[in-house]
Amino acid sequence: ERVLEAAKKLRLKVARGQAVEEEGCEKHREPLKVFCKDDGTFICAVCRESRSHRAHVALPVSDALREYKGQIQAHLQVLKEERDQLLEFREVEMRRSW
Repeated sequence: ERVLEAAKKLRLKVARGQAVEEEGCEKHREPLKVFCKDDGTFICAVCRESRSHRAHVALPVSDALREYKGQIQAHLQVLKEERDQLLEFREVEMRRSW
């Protein structure tokens, strides 16, 4: 769920022409160059060293984007296959009722 939320936020920012790194941390006014996997949020380098994120798994934004893009594409492929199976089942049932 957090992955999808982060992807949606990122997609909105990209659609608006905003770069994640350029947006900046509200607390420190530093570029958001890190993605905290535990919290599912983009953070700055200062936040990364804070107590609240120090023990968390974090990735550079570019790595996180690649990783989550792959995960989202894999989930999308599964959903497409399930949709195709449902459409095929529906077609068989419609033929049966005729």
